[in-house]
Amino acid sequence: MEEYGETLRNIDVLREKRKAVILAHNYQRPEIQDIADFTGDSLGLAREAAAVEAEVIVFCGVHFMAETSAIVNPGKVTLLPEPQAGCPLADTITPEGLRTLKKLHPQAVVVTYVNSTAAVKAESDYCCTSGNAVEVVRAIDAPEIIFTPDRNLGLYVQRMTGRDLIIWEGCCPIHDAITVEMVRELRELHPGALVVAHPECRPEVVALADAVSSTSGMFRVVKDHPGEEFIILTEAGMGHPLRKRFPGRRFHFPIQEPLCPDMKLITLEKVERSLAEMQPRVTVPEDVRERALRAVERMLSIG
Repeated sequence: MEEYGETLRNIDVLREKRKAVILAHNYQRPEIQDIADFTGDSLGLAREAAAVEAEVIVFCGVHFMAETSAIVNPGKVTLLPEPQAGCPLADTITPEGLRTLKKLHPQAVVVTYVNSTAAVKAESDYCCTSGNAVEVVRAIDAPEIIFTPDRNLGLYVQRMTGRDLIIWEGCCPIHDAITVEMVRELRELHPGALVVAHPECRPEVVALADAVSSTSGMFRVVKDHPGEEFIILTEAGMGHPLRKRFPGRRFHFPIQEPLCPDMKLITLEKVERSLAEMQPRVTVPEDVRERALRAVERMLSIG
């Protein structure tokens, strides 16, 4: 981090001046994770955003995550250092599309993955993350459940709960690109390694895993397992926090590294500039925020 010396010093000065907290997702660049006050997955970051006492939240993630922060913290300033950091999965569903599906299933309860826009959350009854999606669906007593937008996560939740879900056909292109062949290749190279898959992976990939977990849950899997080697089937940025927390373990990712280009758009220079200029700000229209907040609060209360 020596090459970033001046930038790091400026960030620290501005962080104190602005009374700011920096939140970073596990898929962010290593240097971004290292300056963060809190790193985690979508659920952990949402909870931290809801509990934070700072006046300014610098959200180092993608746009829907910063929107979630703005939903639960209307009295605070939420900054997203790179406004072009989007999510292809979130882009697969629109409020209009969800409203159409709801008309076809008027008795259904809508569970929407947090990887979605505020406007889609506002059309939903519950939000969930990969870390609590199973618990959320198990907690719902309804004749039908619409699950959106991630098809692979929906199929995993369906298998784990035994519920027959109405599943939207979206996917995360990074996780969906991890194939059975990649897993078999890794097993041949590392025959003793425990295979841990993110539930956004394809069902046939998940079926080959020894454990299925959200990114935060992966820390628990590694902590509780006596082995030294792990095959991790998720975005390769997850390797940094795992290696920091478990320096004696070895972590392997597919040779064709799964990397999310949107997650890598945020740099230290952009964090510094956002704190200096107090831009770009992420806001949510109040009517949308109030409706989305209900679904987000239900998510935060479960699992």
